[in-house]
Amino acid sequence: WLAETLKLLAEFIDAEADPRALFADLQEIAEGESGSVYSALVVPDTDSTRSTTGSTTDSGKSRLASASAFLRARANERVAIKHVALLPGGSQKLSDLRRELELLRGARHPHVLQMEGLYVDLVEDSLWIGMELMERSLADMLGVGADEEGEEDEDGPGAVAAAGVAVVTITENMIARFAWDVLLALSYLQKQHIGHRDLRSDNLLVNRDGVLKIADFSSAVHAPPGTPKTSDNVGVIYWQAPEMRTGLYDPLRVDVWSLGATAWELVEREPPFADVVDTRQIGLQLPPLSDPESHSRSFHDFLHSCCQPVSSRPDPDELLSAPFVRTACPRSAIVRLLAQCRAVEERL
Repeated sequence: WLAETLKLLAEFIDAEADPRALFADLQEIAEGESGSVYSALVVPDTDSTRSTTGSTTDSGKSRLASASAFLRARANERVAIKHVALLPGGSQKLSDLRRELELLRGARHPHVLQMEGLYVDLVEDSLWIGMELMERSLADMLGVGADEEGEEDEDGPGAVAAAGVAVVTITENMIARFAWDVLLALSYLQKQHIGHRDLRSDNLLVNRDGVLKIADFSSAVHAPPGTPKTSDNVGVIYWQAPEMRTGLYDPLRVDVWSLGATAWELVEREPPFADVVDTRQIGLQLPPLSDPESHSRSFHDFLHSCCQPVSSRPDPDELLSAPFVRTACPRSAIVRLLAQCRAVEERL
């Protein structure tokens, strides 16, 4: 039954590799609806030459080569492994996974998180999906010390002291750096005619080098020129562009709104409209900031641009030239922010 179940993903799977020989020291770091995610050590010298003859397709050869390069580049380093249980007869999860793999086939960008390799574990009848290990999401950053308040301490602008414990804050120029990375990814994805449609802090992940990448393309769609507008209800309402709630929409035009909603969230520490009891009352504009005078004119202008009506909403390339985005901090400042997150968690 296993071969029949995996037929849907056969062209994407490295069938010759034993994941238990490729990866060691698995440590669970997250648990989601589709399976647990582990941090794992890449075992060196296990990336043996794989056959690319016989029935292997050209796209299959390309994916195996990419997976091999991924392992070689990370020998003795840690990567992320997502486990997906395999059941007789298959599941909707596998169908969704194939759709996501097909969507991103050939798409590669430094700010888009890729599934680098698929392997079958015959011991537990599970699928192992190898990816770059990201340090944390923007939502995780907001959650560090979120219940504490206080004054800025000597650790710098990313840390605030309260009751002897430091908590993490995110400055405007850090938000500008995150926005820069997201906009570069969105610019690339739009040229590939891909709309993400679920852009939010949970799906924006940062690696140890301070590089942000867009993750989770399970709601994404390919919309080449001439594709009709859609009414698909996807994503989470707090970050949804208003046209997604009111009727037909262009899936390539909604992600900029979601970026604006995420920037709003990073300063308010909660999603926009989170306090609205009846979601039918959610407006067509982002709510006012709680302390507008504490933010720069360029930040206000950026939020205003992102939440324009779809007919006048700028595209990612236009926003890359926005004055606010040009205030982005150095990448090293994000690395220090990550270190502060770890330090706060150790103290709590």
